[in-house]
Amino acid sequence: MIAADLARALDPAAFAESLGFIPDAWQRQALRWSGRRAVWLCARQTGKSTCAALLALHRATYQPGALVLLVSPSLRQSSELFRKVAGLLDRLDVRPDLLEDNKLSLTLTNGSRVLSLPSSEATIRGFSAPDLIVEDEAARVSDELHAALTPMQATSPSGQLVLMSTPFGRRGHFFEAWESGGEAWARIRVTADECERIDQSFLEQERRSMDSWTFEQEYLCMFKDAQAAVFSSDDVQAALVEMPPFMAGWP
Repeated sequence: MIAADLARALDPAAFAESLGFIPDAWQRQALRWSGRRAVWLCARQTGKSTCAALLALHRATYQPGALVLLVSPSLRQSSELFRKVAGLLDRLDVRPDLLEDNKLSLTLTNGSRVLSLPSSEATIRGFSAPDLIVEDEAARVSDELHAALTPMQATSPSGQLVLMSTPFGRRGHFFEAWESGGEAWARIRVTADECERIDQSFLEQERRSMDSWTFEQEYLCMFKDAQAAVFSSDDVQAALVEMPPFMAGWP
């Protein structure tokens, strides 16, 4: 392996640059992350899908036999992310031969596979020990599907899970991972006004044209209570009283 390729193998950010991308600071951090679980709380159009596609292709290219799963609320969304991965193949110095190449999956000659999966808990249980799971628009992925994903990595010591999304209410596994996941989760947050590619005048126009609830979630990464909620989630949480031990099990 020549020195330049070794550098790309060891540093996904260098890999991204070799394909013509200059990662933002947060993308560089995300690409170089080496933990088990990460939450990317990102505003719309800040580059999270491109970053995930780069991470997926790097894993498939430099880890022979890797299994990369792309999961979204719908198969259409998963296939969109998969198309980003497939499109990056043409940017490689030498486009690799593929053993399999279709609209939903590809297999490299090194045995690595990248698959986009439908949002169905029943159809994903056949996979085991994935090296990377990317859960796109994770705030809208069902908790049941997420619960079916995590046990896959029980026998994959280096397997990684990335949840990436804009917020969608103060509920669900994405919110819980961000809010109270503790040290088990690496967290990255990037708002629209922190992204140089998003014009500030466009954001001002969006701010004026949509309600604050939507704007703050879509662009400012703020978890908001449902608009129809009578009580805020903080008020509900504050009203909860822990049951004394001697009352546990009472009807």
